Amino acid sequence: MKIIVCLKQVPDTNEVKINKETGTLIREGVPSIINPDDMNALEEALKIKDNTKSEVIVVSMGPPQAKNALKEALAMGADKAYLVSDRAFGGSDTWATATILSSAIEKIGDYDIILCGRQAIDGDTAQVGPEIAEFLNIPQITYAKDVKINDKKVQVTRYTEFGDLVYKSEMPVLLTAIKDLNTPRYPEIKKIYEAYSNDDNIEILGLNDLDVDTTQIGLKGSPTNVYKSFVPVKEKHFEMISGLTDKEKASNLFDKLIELKLV
Repeated sequence: MKIIVCLKQVPDTNEVKINKETGTLIREGVPSIINPDDMNALEEALKIKDNTKSEVIVVSMGPPQAKNALKEALAMGADKAYLVSDRAFGGSDTWATATILSSAIEKIGDYDIILCGRQAIDGDTAQVGPEIAEFLNIPQITYAKDVKINDKKVQVTRYTEFGDLVYKSEMPVLLTAIKDLNTPRYPEIKKIYEAYSNDDNIEILGLNDLDVDTTQIGLKGSPTNVYKSFVPVKEKHFEMISGLTDKEKASNLFDKLIELKLV
């Protein structure tokens, strides 16, 4: 069985600051990490590998520095890694990103399961995984909190705010992972050394390697764009509620809550 895991390298959002003049992220000096939900996707792929004869392939789209995320995935136990990187991909929104990644996955080929994180902490759109499934014309099950494999079928417990649902699907299928699915493992020392001491263990896929319509990728090919980024300003205000008696104060408080549309 071949499992493809899509990873994204993101800035550690606990450290992120916004340039007030340009409205862009200040990335200098900000550490980068593998997107947390993608770590759960990777761990689930490795768990399946532990119990079956499976190959785990990790794919990331980004600049050359994203190799660090792929090396970390290799250290955790992934078998192969692909970096999808080209200047032509710069500025891609979720639609364009899914277009590029689905083409890369088609080039890798012969997959049974695609695992993605639910969403990335730097965008929170939760769109790329489902869009990849649509472009590849395969079933998808999102918000997976439990996965079981039986022959060529998967059974997934899917989280919803109204309660868990159980789905079954034949392969190939795309799943998106949430943090409840598992706890990512720590890599072994030997695998860390093997992953980081080899600079040739990651294959680069550029524009010329993929079958994509150039009008559908990059900044110009993206149907959406970020108009402005900003950090919300937190303000605190208070107002004293007057009244001669407790009952009158309570009534005045209730009137105020109605005015503010809080009740």
